[in-house]
Amino acid sequence: MTLREKAGQLNQRMYGWDAYRRTPGGFELTEALYAETERFAGLGALYGLQRADAWSGVDHGNGPGAEDGAALAELVQRHVVGRSRLGIPALFVEEVPHGHMALDGTVLPVNLAVGATWDPELYEEAAAHAAAELRARGGHVALVAALDIARDPRWGRTEECFGEDPYLAARLTEALVRGMQGESAECFAGDRAPVVLKHFAGQGATVGGRNSAESELGLRELHEIHLPAARAGIRGGAAAVMAAYNEVDGLPCAGNRALLTGLLRERWGFDGLVVADGLAVDRLARITGDKASAGALALDAGVDLSLWDDGFTHLQEAVERGLVDESVLDAAVARVLRLKFRLGLFEERAPAAPPPARGRDLSTALARAAVTLLHNDGGLLPVPARVSRIAVLGPQSATITHQSGDYTAPQRPGTGTSLLDALRRLAPPGADIRHAPGCALTGDDLSGIPAAVAAAAASDLAVLALGGSSARTPDTGFAANGAARAAVSGTTCGEGADLASLRLGAAQYALLDAVTATGTPTVVVLVQGRPHAVPEAARRAGALLTAWYPGPWGGDAIAEVLLGHTEPVGRLPVSVPRSAAQLPVYYNHKDTEYGAYVDESAEPLYSFGHGLSYTSFRYGPPHLAGRTVTVEVVNTGRRQGRTVVQLYVRRLRASVWPRTLELRDFRAVDLAPGQSRTVAFPLGAAQLAQVGADLETAVLPGTLEIRVAESARAALTAVPAVLHVEG
Repeated sequence: MTLREKAGQLNQRMYGWDAYRRTPGGFELTEALYAETERFAGLGALYGLQRADAWSGVDHGNGPGAEDGAALAELVQRHVVGRSRLGIPALFVEEVPHGHMALDGTVLPVNLAVGATWDPELYEEAAAHAAAELRARGGHVALVAALDIARDPRWGRTEECFGEDPYLAARLTEALVRGMQGESAECFAGDRAPVVLKHFAGQGATVGGRNSAESELGLRELHEIHLPAARAGIRGGAAAVMAAYNEVDGLPCAGNRALLTGLLRERWGFDGLVVADGLAVDRLARITGDKASAGALALDAGVDLSLWDDGFTHLQEAVERGLVDESVLDAAVARVLRLKFRLGLFEERAPAAPPPARGRDLSTALARAAVTLLHNDGGLLPVPARVSRIAVLGPQSATITHQSGDYTAPQRPGTGTSLLDALRRLAPPGADIRHAPGCALTGDDLSGIPAAVAAAAASDLAVLALGGSSARTPDTGFAANGAARAAVSGTTCGEGADLASLRLGAAQYALLDAVTATGTPTVVVLVQGRPHAVPEAARRAGALLTAWYPGPWGGDAIAEVLLGHTEPVGRLPVSVPRSAAQLPVYYNHKDTEYGAYVDESAEPLYSFGHGLSYTSFRYGPPHLAGRTVTVEVVNTGRRQGRTVVQLYVRRLRASVWPRTLELRDFRAVDLAPGQSRTVAFPLGAAQLAQVGADLETAVLPGTLEIRVAESARAALTAVPAVLHVEG
């Protein structure tokens, strides 16, 4: 291969939607695509050929749907191969953050909802379906957020995290890789897709919760909190990772050789692809002085494939100037080509058949498993049969658009169900369902509140749906990488939509005050992509649920839980703060004297792992037998229910300063009334290992408490079993 051809294999410069245009007869290729393939005698990779959203401007009028997406991919691929002297096909790289981000792709609940399920097996099924949809459309590689840890809920991308805990994120990352890629093998099956795990590493710890800001991370915090999910994904066989925007100790991840080569490749043995985040290579010019040297720095650090950058277009020049050795270029090209061979792209192979139509069922199942009951004073829920008049209120009560989160393609009319629609359909015959939105998600317009108050006052129960939105519209101002730069009214979450206060729109609090003041029993449902600070709901509402952007069919899932058709089984993947002023409130802080504030509690409103059922459970004391701990769990209530038995470790004596608690295992247990079960947890390396003084992870000598409980807060007072580890 010539230097020009090699450089071409490492470039992913085009926006895929610029490669085609729809015509009355189908699709035609653009001059932009012709110029790009001519520039590099082919094309290494093409991003977002099927992406549809407000940023790309692709919708059902001009973009590829399920019926013609594969034909468009084939048309583009024939052109790329024809322009390549060696007949090298392109990788088609697509966003699959919570389902394939394409027209007619199944939208799943966001990652924070997945974290709330505490159900890796269910998520694995959903991930496999998303991969099959991607491959059936002619796509190859899935970009999936999995590695960011939600340490500051002010960050708009909190919805893309599995939660605040590294162990929970690691188990779900493993499930993602298994589901998307299938069993570990040299070649990918036709309905499986290689995964690019993003973002590596530490992006969830940006200062002030501000998108793309610096991360003030020490190496211990990086290794203990932000790397376990990545290591689990790599061990599971993940094909690729994406270098994050942030810097670690002054070095941006895309130019950080210690991170991408020293740690990832040399210590962890990763032999897959490293992809740069959008325009991250060009940002390195702030350090190097020009884009050619920025590209050389990224390549030498360990980046194999760029994204929209100019820096990698200068790689031939960088080699010729001696900025980077050609052997480094060759190694990166080999990794790109190997992935293409593993996908079978050099063979004549038709796209995979569309998967069975299970998308809606899987999306709803995830949403149902994520709905979390935070409090239920006096047993207000499930809605009693005697309740015949229900007022469904609030800005999230009748919307589908605001249920789905960021990175969501436009949906066809009629897709999904709102909470109002679901309650009208599922409530007992003869139920009187009244509706008034009351106010908008943002702003201080109170003109709709009187109608909501009247509806509540005339009802037996008020269901008040509040929250936020990550929905983008054509009016949204976008940065060059697709992040929101000027969010439209109503957008309070997602990439580029960070909050300083964690408060909802002012009118939502006025609506909450007015509805609860009627005296009508009130259930508050928070539909959100981050934990907002709404202590008023905890004080004034009879019951409080949270549903992290549950997807288009989230209305069904929430209504089923409210009416008691299904049990609430979600558990918090993040701690819920009382206010932004007390941050951070994550449970696994260092085990020091954790002082209170003079003016406010330092404890979260609801702790990590918390979630109520419509029944009650009793946990017995833990019993140690060798390297196994057992605990008896009894359903002491009147309904069948599910509890998530959580095992925490507290280190009493260790070689480095320990954390207060560390989640190290969990089991979901379904029990009938009066039923008991003994739950056993093996205490292996996954439960006992720690990051030592040398930053290596191993089982080290020390004394540990094993605590088993329903949440992190409950674990603090649970009876412990003491284990002495000799190493």
